[in-house]
Amino acid sequence: MKNLIILHGALGAKIQFEQLVQKLTPHFNIHTFDFDGHGSKSNADGDFSIELFAQNLKDFMTFHEIHKPLIFGYSMGGYVALKLEGFEANSFEKVVTLGTKFDWNPVTSEKEAAMLNAEKIEAKVPEFAAYLKSLHGEIGWKLVLERTAKMMMGLGKNPSLRPYDFHHIQIPVQLLRGSEDTMVSKSETKNVQELLANGKFQEIENWMHPIDKISVDELAQELLRVYLPG
Repeated sequence: MKNLIILHGALGAKIQFEQLVQKLTPHFNIHTFDFDGHGSKSNADGDFSIELFAQNLKDFMTFHEIHKPLIFGYSMGGYVALKLEGFEANSFEKVVTLGTKFDWNPVTSEKEAAMLNAEKIEAKVPEFAAYLKSLHGEIGWKLVLERTAKMMMGLGKNPSLRPYDFHHIQIPVQLLRGSEDTMVSKSETKNVQELLANGKFQEIENWMHPIDKISVDELAQELLRVYLPG
């Protein structure tokens, strides 16, 4: 069976995909891991960056001797995968992204970063604070918010992926977006699809951005359709 690596998004962790892994295990050799500073690695020091996470992915593949796997990158995970593929061509067989934000500029970055205030989240959305604590621990969740906000502000000033990076990517890339995604626009996703040599775009009705708001069964079926056509 082919290897499939699942990459979590910003503020996320590999534990979010346990049910999806169960659904896909009969069809692939599934691999998941936490980016530095997230989940089981929440104690890792240092700032977050797309370049760091791309290196995490490369190191994971090297350690486990995984060659040209399939990739499913949710949100930031998709951005990380395309960053590595743009830097080292043919790292993967195929990449599928879901809800990946590509339009990073000072305005969008400031908007997204402003939402990552731990005190405000605890006061206004306590259930989300509890969810983040379950992923990263009582102390780690606040560090994840702080480091992610700083990374987003950096992306606004200097995006890690620019048009010429997408031009260098030759492998098949499937860009998925939920029709109810309020973080990622249809236009920014289609713009990237047009820059890719072998890119496809699909909008899925009624899907939202948060991964925990998407049916695991529906997501598994969609990935099987993309990875195992026919």
